[in-house]
Amino acid sequence: MSTTEVSTARPAARPSGAKPPRERRPRTFEQANRRLKWAMLTPALLFVGLMIVFPLAFTLDLSLTDAFGAVNADKAHIGLRNFTDALGDTRRFWPAARRTLVFTIGAVVLETVLGLALAMLMRKPFRGMRWVRTVLIIPLLTTPVAIGILWLLILDPTNGIANHLLAGVGIPRQEFLGSVGQSLPTLMLIDVWQWTPMMTLLLLAGLTTLPEEPEEAALVDGANSWQRFRHIVLPMLGPTLATALVLRAVDALKTFDILYATKGAGGGSDFEVETLNVYAYGLTFDYQEYGLAAAVLVLFTLFIIGVVVLLRRRGGRKNA
Repeated sequence: MSTTEVSTARPAARPSGAKPPRERRPRTFEQANRRLKWAMLTPALLFVGLMIVFPLAFTLDLSLTDAFGAVNADKAHIGLRNFTDALGDTRRFWPAARRTLVFTIGAVVLETVLGLALAMLMRKPFRGMRWVRTVLIIPLLTTPVAIGILWLLILDPTNGIANHLLAGVGIPRQEFLGSVGQSLPTLMLIDVWQWTPMMTLLLLAGLTTLPEEPEEAALVDGANSWQRFRHIVLPMLGPTLATALVLRAVDALKTFDILYATKGAGGGSDFEVETLNVYAYGLTFDYQEYGLAAAVLVLFTLFIIGVVVLLRRRGGRKNA
């Protein structure tokens, strides 16, 4: 009887120094979910990026040309001449930049102070709080053009209700939007009326998230209301306050519709409320100087970025 020897196959010897082969790990649910998330987000990100990059690139290229009369007309690249012309314009550009800064600072400061005061008053629940919040958001639901027309009627020097109310308390008739000197302060107050509710709601949301223990401890130690607000509430509210300031400042810098609706092209007969937005609009649609208008918009964008960076740095220092 013969026996058959069965030889078992042995794996080939691995050369010395060679790394062992990696074992293929099974794809986990988290990895698959992550890849699916990016696959779903990529088209939207590309679309948004294209919608941001293309207008900026087109505006920057247009600002380097002598485009006039029509955007698609023949134009030549002239370098930075439009920028030097804009920066050298002491009659329109620099006064518009000053008005933009004055309007933004004045409106945002008033809105922040009033919004914080209203938020502190509404911090504790009270009867009728829902009605108060409903009334607060009414200005936010109205379009700026409609608000401009409404205030034009209210502040009309002859038939407006504002002068009738002032006459009832012995104050002489005011020109308001009809005056060169009063137009910009009046529009700042209109902006305060419209946007203070937004600051109130933002700061109120931040106040509701603050812990109560530090204030209670300070109250036990004998701190009064102002001391608790100054040394406890305000520092804890710092991040929310900084975010609200940046959002509102950027929005105020871009204000256009209510200025144009109340004062028209050029911001008035003497350019009394002409900001950089109104100035760029006039260059584009009134004078058709597209190259110069694009340069003004590029400078305006850099101006806004500088304001945002400054506010963020100051907010970061205060919160540090």
